[in-house]
Amino acid sequence: MLPGSVYFKLPPEKEMQGGVTPIISDQVDEDDTPDDDDILCRQCLQPVTHVRERIRRQGARVHTFANPHGLVFEIGCFKNADGCGYTGIATDEFTWFRGYHWRMAVCRTCLVHLGWLFLSGGGDRFNGLIIERLL
Repeated sequence: MLPGSVYFKLPPEKEMQGGVTPIISDQVDEDDTPDDDDILCRQCLQPVTHVRERIRRQGARVHTFANPHGLVFEIGCFKNADGCGYTGIATDEFTWFRGYHWRMAVCRTCLVHLGWLFLSGGGDRFNGLIIERLL
């Protein structure tokens, strides 16, 4: 473990399989999914957010990005995610959304890494959550 680093328990590899959760995808018709449906942490099944919290950023609800280490993440954008806790100091280093700083988002219950909280200087904020870690 590196000094000053924060590590989180990741779900077992078998939990990471199963693909994209359809209720987050841009391909799903708005009328096909009830807005009050909960979106859960795949690891512990606790509610993280709701379908009604889906938002568009940079023209889409779902984005695919790679971090500086080459890890690829498909994330869904959500205005609020009450089931997330946040860690670390906000930084704009390697940000995926211009004008936004980010902090790591974890499940409040099991602490699995679920994504990032993005914060703009103008007070806008949203969550970019890793789709394969949600149900």
